[in-house]
Amino acid sequence: MKLGAEGVIPVPDASQAPADPGGAVDESLLEELITEAQIVLPVDLSALANRCAVALGLDGVRLYVVDLQQVVLVPLDESLEPLPVDASQAGWAYRTVSPRVTDNGDGLIVWVPLVDGAERLGVVAVRTATLDGPRMRRSRMLADLLAMVVTSKRAYSDWIVARTRTATMRLPAEMLRAFLPPRTIGSKRCVSTAVLEPAYDVGGDAFDHSVVKNVLHTMILDGMGHDLASGLTTSVAMAGARNARRGGADLPDLVGSVDRALAQWLPDHFCTGVVCRLDASTGDLRWINCGHPPPLLIRAERVLDGALDSPPQPPIGLHLELGPAARQIHQTTLQPGDRVLLYTDGVVDARDADGVEFGLDRFTDFIIRASAAGQRPAEVLRLLSHAILDYQHNNLRDDATILLFEWHPRHQ
Repeated sequence: MKLGAEGVIPVPDASQAPADPGGAVDESLLEELITEAQIVLPVDLSALANRCAVALGLDGVRLYVVDLQQVVLVPLDESLEPLPVDASQAGWAYRTVSPRVTDNGDGLIVWVPLVDGAERLGVVAVRTATLDGPRMRRSRMLADLLAMVVTSKRAYSDWIVARTRTATMRLPAEMLRAFLPPRTIGSKRCVSTAVLEPAYDVGGDAFDHSVVKNVLHTMILDGMGHDLASGLTTSVAMAGARNARRGGADLPDLVGSVDRALAQWLPDHFCTGVVCRLDASTGDLRWINCGHPPPLLIRAERVLDGALDSPPQPPIGLHLELGPAARQIHQTTLQPGDRVLLYTDGVVDARDADGVEFGLDRFTDFIIRASAAGQRPAEVLRLLSHAILDYQHNNLRDDATILLFEWHPRHQ
């Protein structure tokens, strides 16, 4: 197999498999290892992954998980060094969600993205002396298996969570992040992705998204203040929304439940927010804006000015005191490929050393350019969050949260 540009080897097409199946596979051993994966301690996951690789006829594998800010890929083997997301072949596989093959002199390394559903977790480095269609397919199978194992383990493993941190997290951020869903979720018809900064010192910002059958639920919140109480406010709001949603509540009842929860348990606190409901079968979008910056609609690589604007309504937690009897629901129908952007004011209010705001135009222009360049939504927001941090020299004055969802009913 010949080297391509920059020493990168073309990835074999697994569908064009040769007669030789890439070496015999001990299915009984593989079955035993899959069963063991259910009970293995997270710290022993690297050793188990290597045994799975050997059972598949490969030479070995290394696991890397992305850090909280998606800057480096951290190995689960503590003897190895992290790899930069923006300047490594491993990072290329992570950013593009595509395999990358390189020659390290002693054999080949197949960098395969570690993905659970729509959520990018990291990469795996599969070592093999030779590479053909069957071995490429087995590398992907191994990555899929390890993605499910990592996802199940990190739900209760402080060790895996700690490996993804590069700084000390403050208590308000620890509490709030315990409530946050995965950064990216999706189905065949829609995807939602979000980022939140500062990663280790967040105050009252939060996001939530969930897919229920053919309906995508999204929400962004901005709590009053920047302390433990503001984080508690948005945490109660998220819990109230999920409780209502899981009980089958429609959009107005869901927001009403959160209003009542804050009024009852935290009567002196409130938060602004936008709550959306997208029917992925029809493109029907309904939303309620509770004193928050209006969502933005991006269509055909441009922002449709005022498309999702609405009359102001009281923040969540103040509606029972200040608002009318019922929240006002707004509705529109998306077109295939439309993207809806929710954000908190810390995004556009970010200022550089000269006091110049990052601004709404710079914000939307960045997303449009990155999307036009073919970047996936999760990668667009990763790059944007880093641009905002760089703009303020990694010293955000306010939380900055962005949630982007898109509708693609004909997506294959």
